[in-house]
Amino acid sequence: MNASHDQCPHLVVLSGAGMSAESGLSTFRDSDGLWAGHNVQEVASIEGWEQDPQRVLDFYNMRRREFVGAQPNEGHRLLAELERRYRVTIVTQNVDDLHERAGSTHVIHLHGELMKNRSVRNARVTYPAEGATLELHVGDLAPDGYQLRPFIVWFGEEVPEMIPAIEATERADLFLVIGTSLEVYPAAGLLGYVPHRAPVYCIDPKPVRSSYRPDLIHFETGATEGMRRLYDLLMK
Repeated sequence: MNASHDQCPHLVVLSGAGMSAESGLSTFRDSDGLWAGHNVQEVASIEGWEQDPQRVLDFYNMRRREFVGAQPNEGHRLLAELERRYRVTIVTQNVDDLHERAGSTHVIHLHGELMKNRSVRNARVTYPAEGATLELHVGDLAPDGYQLRPFIVWFGEEVPEMIPAIEATERADLFLVIGTSLEVYPAAGLLGYVPHRAPVYCIDPKPVRSSYRPDLIHFETGATEGMRRLYDLLMK
């Protein structure tokens, strides 16, 4: 990154499932506790893994098959375009790589990455999910000899990327929330670290409130339509 770009305003983005929904990817529905027809605690928690690892692996194998045909949508591309005028840090709750594929260059994945695997023993070493390891089964081992699992942060596990996310948020000149209801913690707590002087924008078709920033500017639309409006505003 060159010196002139370092001097650009710093836009920090918190993106959630609504960002990828317009690319056809399933979202977690808080209202009924189901994700693609599955109980979230059974397929996306460390307890669910301990109870039935193959059920969890089958679920993520299905997510990967769903992911193969997905493409970045216009909202992803507009966020990437903002890098022409802003330093953009994206903090995403999503486990897909649609932000990167759209051209965004600095993405922090709070909940892991779907197309990577890791050993149950070591969360810091990852392996591409490809070829024979694109679909995982009990008995598939990492090079260290331990069971492979998706590189996903499940409910009940620590979120190690929260520290760099907080550090980026504390340096924000503008903050954008897109496609998330601000009900899932610890990600929703990031708004507590946004500098008071930094305006906070929110794009979501449903009402969104934050006790941290009751002054947030809400575009009550889907991701793409909201990004069109915000892009026009920020690029003036």
